[in-house]
Amino acid sequence: MILSVPHAGRDYPLPLRAALRVPLAALRPLEDRHADDLAIAARGGETLFVARRARAWIDLNRAEHERDPKLDDGASPKSQPLSAKLRSGLGLVPRRVATAGDIWQRRLTGEEVGARIAADHRPYHAALAGALKAARDRFGIAVLLDIHSMPPLGAPETAPRIVLGDRFGRSASSRFLGRLEGVARAHCIASAINAPYSGGHILDRHADPRKHIHAIQIEFDRSLYLDERLDLPGPGFAAAVRALKAMIEAVADEALPAAIAAE
Repeated sequence: MILSVPHAGRDYPLPLRAALRVPLAALRPLEDRHADDLAIAARGGETLFVARRARAWIDLNRAEHERDPKLDDGASPKSQPLSAKLRSGLGLVPRRVATAGDIWQRRLTGEEVGARIAADHRPYHAALAGALKAARDRFGIAVLLDIHSMPPLGAPETAPRIVLGDRFGRSASSRFLGRLEGVARAHCIASAINAPYSGGHILDRHADPRKHIHAIQIEFDRSLYLDERLDLPGPGFAAAVRALKAMIEAVADEALPAAIAAE
């Protein structure tokens, strides 16, 4: 079992702060606020990767080529069609945030973005790939849980509060999704699969079920574990930790027969 939390970073480097046209607090909606604390509290002996740099600095769940031509002088818009996320300003380096509009007061040079890729993006993915390969080579199977958080999707009584993503069946065996759905039901948390979040670059890049490497994205409604302002861990934090811990254990249990066979 490998755990990843790519969007909860709260480290905003000085060059980022100096280039902003909005207050630093306006970038908070880009964060998976305190999802790292959720994962750390739920973790047992699993390997856990947590990105410390803020998503506004570089988005680890975007591919290197997803560079925004409206922001980044190093972007090559003619290389391939722009994705919907990129067109909306949520590329490798986010250009805007829904609540505040454009966030930068100037364009970024290709060299600036290239340095972020070299210093932060590539090392994270290299470490993740290495851990997954080592786990698969040792146990015959590896499963990545990519942990995120989302704004509330609607009224708590009717909207899903956990969304499980497997790239519409491409990134993981359905048996793992079934176990995760069962845990959500046992904890009385409504869940959905692949809608509205099916996973992103991390699943596309690292999952290969044919080679026994599975990857699933888990999105937690922030109101499950944060306070009323969706800012700090709140009264539901302990229950959300228990739910995530049970999910980790359920997926590990589902993978166990393959691991035993490999040994």
